Amino acid sequence: MRETPEDLKELQALLDASLSRSTSHLRSIINTASTLTADQLTRVLTGMCTLALSTVTAKGEPRISGVDGHFLHGKWHFGTARGAAKARHLAARPAVSAAHMRGEDLGVFTHGTVEILNPQGGEPAADWPDLLAYFKDFYGDDLFDWDNDVVYYRLHPHWMAVYAPDIAKLTPASSS
Repeated sequence: MRETPEDLKELQALLDASLSRSTSHLRSIINTASTLTADQLTRVLTGMCTLALSTVTAKGEPRISGVDGHFLHGKWHFGTARGAAKARHLAARPAVSAAHMRGEDLGVFTHGTVEILNPQGGEPAADWPDLLAYFKDFYGDDLFDWDNDVVYYRLHPHWMAVYAPDIAKLTPASSS
């Protein structure tokens, strides 16, 4: 777990606000008995979590693809090739939706906007050196030309909901 107490407080406020603004139909499925706290969520979302990431084309057509998601400091982080269609979509229209699902045991649904962490020819995010060290440790230092081949993003969520009816199925060591 890499989250600070402030990260957890911010994430919990987002989860609570998102659920309170949701439809009654969604709240009948995702409620206090079938969701996770921010602390529990950060203990479940470790390492790489495959995300279904939705972007939009210039014509407003939806596109979905998979990315390696890393949940760090209460936010999703992911990368793609600089020349990928999704990189063009995100540069022009940074609003995204992402979903991480593990069968019927976990669903994490997020809407927000992305920030480019390592823009080519631009100033990287202040925490990019720490994130880059994490990614190099995870994937290996020589997998990419980290400056030219890949672009990384942080998803700043404005809405996030978590469906998890039985936390024991996700991480038996955690407390509910």
